[in-house]
Amino acid sequence: MTNSTTESAKTTGEGAVGESQSSLILKRFVRNKTSMVSLVLLIAIFAFSISAIGLGPIPGWWPLDYRNPLPLVDSGRPTLSVIPEWLGGAGITLGEHPFGQTRIGIDYFAATMRGVQNSFVVIVLLAGVATVLGTVVGAIAGYYRGWVDAILMRITDVFIVIPTIVVGAVVGRMTGGLGVQFLAICLGLVAWMGIARLVRAEFLSLREREFVEAARVAGASDARIIFKHILPNAMGVVIVAASLIAAAAILLETALSYLGYGIRAPESSLGLLVSDNQSAFATRPWLFWFPAFFIVTPALLINFIGDGLRDAFDPRQKRFSVRRTKELPENVEQRA
Repeated sequence: MTNSTTESAKTTGEGAVGESQSSLILKRFVRNKTSMVSLVLLIAIFAFSISAIGLGPIPGWWPLDYRNPLPLVDSGRPTLSVIPEWLGGAGITLGEHPFGQTRIGIDYFAATMRGVQNSFVVIVLLAGVATVLGTVVGAIAGYYRGWVDAILMRITDVFIVIPTIVVGAVVGRMTGGLGVQFLAICLGLVAWMGIARLVRAEFLSLREREFVEAARVAGASDARIIFKHILPNAMGVVIVAASLIAAAAILLETALSYLGYGIRAPESSLGLLVSDNQSAFATRPWLFWFPAFFIVTPALLINFIGDGLRDAFDPRQKRFSVRRTKELPENVEQRA
């Protein structure tokens, strides 16, 4: 039995026998080049925004602020110069305003970097609150079933039939002026329904397993069974669902800010930048290029990371391999 398991492990490339599940999941994720590159790029974007204009006590290397207007330079056009000095240019330099300026003279690079920071705050807080709340609701509903499940799922159904953008607009209208952190937390309180349904379905399946029955016989409390025995086995679903919420969070915040229900001036948001400069689309399109890039790129990267996490947590997600397919008949004959 041990030799057969060892041979199977070598054939599938899943690692040595006795290796923990967490290490196998990590190896599968690391082997996914697309997800790893996406993770590195996502961290790099966030780190660059912090290093550029600073965050809290962390100072930035960019001298200009996103709140104070300055005299327009070259009608607010981007001053990024990449012409080598030996060709007669100014050398590779960021210039005075690499992303240009708004119509009132705000440095667009500083405003965009601040918008990136606020987007990441929304991603972390909204996804965190929604994941925790949805996991708790889904876990309790799936474990207890009966009238507890019925009440919690009917509440979930009431929230889920209301369009997210409508609920977000109401919440954003009331909390948008209180700061990005408060807005993100409040949006997280109305974005938990999808993950709650997924976790409930997973708990309905896992609660019937033998290890749960063994824990009951051993006298474990319901809370211990839920959070110590069942939940760790459902973490794959939770993490993948959280990545989907994180990808949707940046788009939700951008949409609300664009409509005027999200982050408000004097704070900066990528959606707010697009909204404030929409009248200048034909004359100064660069005011849309940079916010659009930092809206679309993180959302795509998070989706790629989520795909990698899904493949890592689900061992049935195997990539097709011509070499492995050709070797399969030979392995079957040898085992026979």
